[in-house]
Amino acid sequence: MSFLGGGSKPGAAVNSDRMEMAVQELDMITDVFNRLVSSCHNKCVSPRYAEPDLNKGESVCIDRCVAKFFEVNKKVGEKLQSVGNAAGGGGAFGMQS
Repeated sequence: MSFLGGGSKPGAAVNSDRMEMAVQELDMITDVFNRLVSSCHNKCVSPRYAEPDLNKGESVCIDRCVAKFFEVNKKVGEKLQSVGNAAGGGGAFGMQS
């Protein structure tokens, strides 16, 4: 786990700042995934399960929903980054990439 500052030596100390950043990033990714699943499931899958698998219409709906979700997420991220750069913060939430 050298990306956390521990290096290749066993027992080396882990950089706590990097660990905290990794935990925050994992929390954000988990939140995005949970919102994606909830949103697309509610939109595309009937609450009355008639079949054990998704039918073709549900599968197509979920594919499109996921694609739209990520496209909007990308556009929002780009907008936040441009607003952050215009404000002199160097990126979204003041973090530089």
